[in-house]
Amino acid sequence: MDWKDTLRHTSSILRPMRAEEAATAQGFHALHEAALAEGALSTKQKELIALAIAVSKQCVDCIGFHVKAAIRAGATRSEVAEMVNVCVLMNGGPGYMYGAKVMEAYDQLSG
Repeated sequence: MDWKDTLRHTSSILRPMRAEEAATAQGFHALHEAALAEGALSTKQKELIALAIAVSKQCVDCIGFHVKAAIRAGATRSEVAEMVNVCVLMNGGPGYMYGAKVMEAYDQLSG
């Protein structure tokens, strides 16, 4: 899977939704910014949590966007791999399969 192309494609199909339903898009963006802002937990920690939830929900696009954001927030490959380990613990085989996607995305998006 080409993660950069996947994220580009997803962004392109979201654009019309953002234009047509601007209030919802703005509300979601504001929630996103508020939830991931530095606080008692760092943005990096919050992105790793969001990424674990993306694996648990089996949302491929969410995985891509949160891997990219986790990298931007300073998450290392080792930290992401340990997050995947917890996903495997909590989700079994599906966590393992989607965890492999996380690591592939990390490798492609960090370079």
